[in-house]
Amino acid sequence: QFLPLDECLIQAQLQQELGYQGYLQSIKSGDESRGCDAIIILQHQPVYTLGTASDTAFIKSVGDDIDVVRIERGGEVTYHGPGQLTVYPILDLRGYKQDIHWYMRALEEAILISLQRVGVLGATRENDVTGVWVGGKKIAALGVKVRRWVTMHGLAVNVDGRSLENFGGIVPCGLEGRDVCCINDFLDNPITVHEFAEHLKFALEDVFEIKIL
Repeated sequence: QFLPLDECLIQAQLQQELGYQGYLQSIKSGDESRGCDAIIILQHQPVYTLGTASDTAFIKSVGDDIDVVRIERGGEVTYHGPGQLTVYPILDLRGYKQDIHWYMRALEEAILISLQRVGVLGATRENDVTGVWVGGKKIAALGVKVRRWVTMHGLAVNVDGRSLENFGGIVPCGLEGRDVCCINDFLDNPITVHEFAEHLKFALEDVFEIKIL
């Protein structure tokens, strides 16, 4: 059973569109959904998040309006904020495939499908790094943790220009010299975060062979 998309939006509805939600508040929402599979879809208030083993040296500067939170996921530091779609699938992989690598590739596949549907051409994976890239720039990041085969954390896709504003304060994902980009960099007609959420919802349904009610 999945939380309906509208219900997910209501949980995050602190402002218009997908709603901006604090990072720790969204994790608490995920904890409260235990007992059934769920997908939480939202935008965050500005926050830098570090994984369990992330190096703080990759944080170059922090603005007064940006929180810094260390969490239980893999990967290095990344940024979440307005203009970026963040998705937290809470799935019991015993009902899918008990393989974390398969799960990561499935999330990337859903992103690739949704990017193609909105007209972003040339999106791809890269060897030895997670995420999705366009023209050598990172458009989507992944960071997950799996406990007793239940997934936590998830993915983030940069949709509009606001999503890029605070990446300058970090070395994203610890990858020196690699730039980030957003969907609207590649579209003549810009798309909203809410519009892209619908495409990603359908892609997740296709990849995981489920129905999000």
